[in-house]
Amino acid sequence: MTPVKPVRESLRTLVFAGCLAMAAPAGAQDRVLTIDEIYHPDARVDFSGRVPSDLTWLTDREFLLRERDPAGRTALLAVNADSGSRQPWVDATALEQALAELPGLDADAARAIAQRGRYTWNHDHSAAVFEVGSDLYLLRRPVDQDGGISRLTRDPALESMPSFSPDGQLVAFVRNHDLVVVDVGAHREWALTENGTDDLLNGELDWVYQEEIYGRGNFKGYWWSPDSAHVAYLQTDESPVKEFTVVDHLPYRLELETTDYPKAGDLNPLVRLGVVPAVGGETVWADLGRYTPTDLLIVSVDWTPDGDAVVFQTQNREQTWLDLNLADPVTGDSIRLFQETTPAWVDVHGDPTWLEDGSFLWLSERSGWKHLYHYESDGTPTGQVTDGEWELRTLHGVDESGGWIYFSGTERSPIGGDVYRVRLDGSGLTRLSERNGTHRANFNPSFTRYIDTWSDIHTPPQVRVHQANGTEIRVVSENQVGSLSRYRLSTPEFLQIESRDGFVMEAMLLKPPDFDPTRRYPVFQHTYAGPHAQQVRNSWGGSTMMFYQLLAQRGTVVWVLDNRTASGKGAVSTWPVYQNFGELELRDIEDGISWLKQQPWVDGARIGIEGWSYGGFMTSYALTHSESFVMGIAGGTVSDWRDYDTIYTERFMRMPQNNPEGYRKSSPRFAAADLSGALLLIHGTMDDNVHLQNTLQFTYELQKAGKQFDLMLYPRSRHGITDPAQNTHLRHRMLEFILEHLEPSGTVPAGSSGPR
Repeated sequence: MTPVKPVRESLRTLVFAGCLAMAAPAGAQDRVLTIDEIYHPDARVDFSGRVPSDLTWLTDREFLLRERDPAGRTALLAVNADSGSRQPWVDATALEQALAELPGLDADAARAIAQRGRYTWNHDHSAAVFEVGSDLYLLRRPVDQDGGISRLTRDPALESMPSFSPDGQLVAFVRNHDLVVVDVGAHREWALTENGTDDLLNGELDWVYQEEIYGRGNFKGYWWSPDSAHVAYLQTDESPVKEFTVVDHLPYRLELETTDYPKAGDLNPLVRLGVVPAVGGETVWADLGRYTPTDLLIVSVDWTPDGDAVVFQTQNREQTWLDLNLADPVTGDSIRLFQETTPAWVDVHGDPTWLEDGSFLWLSERSGWKHLYHYESDGTPTGQVTDGEWELRTLHGVDESGGWIYFSGTERSPIGGDVYRVRLDGSGLTRLSERNGTHRANFNPSFTRYIDTWSDIHTPPQVRVHQANGTEIRVVSENQVGSLSRYRLSTPEFLQIESRDGFVMEAMLLKPPDFDPTRRYPVFQHTYAGPHAQQVRNSWGGSTMMFYQLLAQRGTVVWVLDNRTASGKGAVSTWPVYQNFGELELRDIEDGISWLKQQPWVDGARIGIEGWSYGGFMTSYALTHSESFVMGIAGGTVSDWRDYDTIYTERFMRMPQNNPEGYRKSSPRFAAADLSGALLLIHGTMDDNVHLQNTLQFTYELQKAGKQFDLMLYPRSRHGITDPAQNTHLRHRMLEFILEHLEPSGTVPAGSSGPR
């Protein structure tokens, strides 16, 4: 397996090294990184810079900038995209003073809300709604000494997920599992549904729907019609779903937290789609008669631009097909426009993008690569817009007057991301972004300008404004991070490695800064390995990359390789994992290890692997199915796929009733007796995603098999260890374990056998 010489992005390595040398005074690059400098909140060094965030277009020429000054104060500014001139959008001082006048809100709480900087805005950004305690408040611009703040609701029950109607006259929200609407002018409210319970959720998503379908943290399950006349919503019946309990062990009396959590093979929540008039009235239910309720997922909801129909997508629970449907909001009658299928599962890629003539654009992976297709309003296909062995990652929208479709994709590089435009007939494909790396585009409403946030593996994020043709208008933030010049940093290299069957895998290599090719070094490999989950990216890595740099400074080679199913090279690269997690991923990873072992500067007896979540599963699987690794760190691991949720797991593995052998082969707990190498298991004790149960089941099997291992638990932590002190502790523990078992101080001259 011979690598193709480093891909084009790595041509900047000499330039990067030279820039560091020019930026730093003599001797300044001798500092060695520490865990505390990367992670400890009191000692942390800024390695990513202060790049503007939450950029939102207000008009075609002006955008809203949320910015924090060095003291941590938040400012909301309206910025002219062409000139860069700024003016306060919301006066934080006046807002804080107005909030302090509200009954029951002390100065500290008023300051916290004013500094939050994130609110739910109406369409023209003239008003926002936010929560204080259990009630909703309205903010109208401008906020001055006379106020601008008014209270919308008065109820002791929690109100959540507020949103403005498109005309800005109403705000909908969820209270006690029911949909409620309030008139922002009259401050009069009324209920749209009245039967909500802990088991019957109206307009509110349950745990598995927000986690696996609509986006983690997004529990909002209702959608305004474009004319503000109706609200479409999901009603979720949780009664069939089994509960799971996580425990807070720190109080003297245990505190229990119970969540409806369907594990693979269990019953899912029952869902149906309703439409209710915004002024109140009876709900009209979409006709779902063609589907079996226990085998139905409603995975997307939207409206046609004229509000004449609700657009919704449905799947069977194993997600082997996807239907695009329309429902009449008055009668509930529904029709299916078409059905998507693939050789394995079907992913959801968003709602149709409607054109002025009633036709629409649709993203699909039917060819094995995510591309754009054109359909008539009745679902008749009229042509494919983009094509090729690359992915269209994000559809930004359409400028029909100019005749352009704007999107981001990987046509130039699978490890980067560029901005493109193309004609509706597929002609004129043009790359708008020039620099190699990863570009995130944010277009204005008329598609005449876009904000580009760009970084590469050597450069922290920078922000620029461009014309629609790609021409740069102005630099918003160059984000020069001076702290980088203080340290002796290595230069990352991108490589391409061929698997045994010829698949080209992307890899990132980081050698020690004083690398000596006559010596042999241990290797630390990070992995995730899950479908469509690239780790090798030409983008700024922040604290993660600094951790890799720390390991390199201590004499360890760092290796990140994306197996084919995690490569981002089309759905066609992920389908081979169908119904069998672990085996193919490990084979690809070991092909990368085989290449490493051919290098004279690698100590093949000192290779370790680490990962979290799916990466924790992959690490556990590797150490129980391979002898290639002397150590592994498995965080938040899935040890038995029967333990994980229905919608994610059954997409790839089908139901365990239909694939029992695949589940058993794919679950490390059943191979515990074959553990090879030192293993550190890490888990948050209140992980409500990948439950602690996974690690405890695995440890039980390891103990019964007489296998020694290390275990570190983090009380009150969830799937990620976010508490700053705990996260710093975690990184110290990881470093200790890596140094203990990889022994970088034991590097030996090339040709010798090295420590065993």
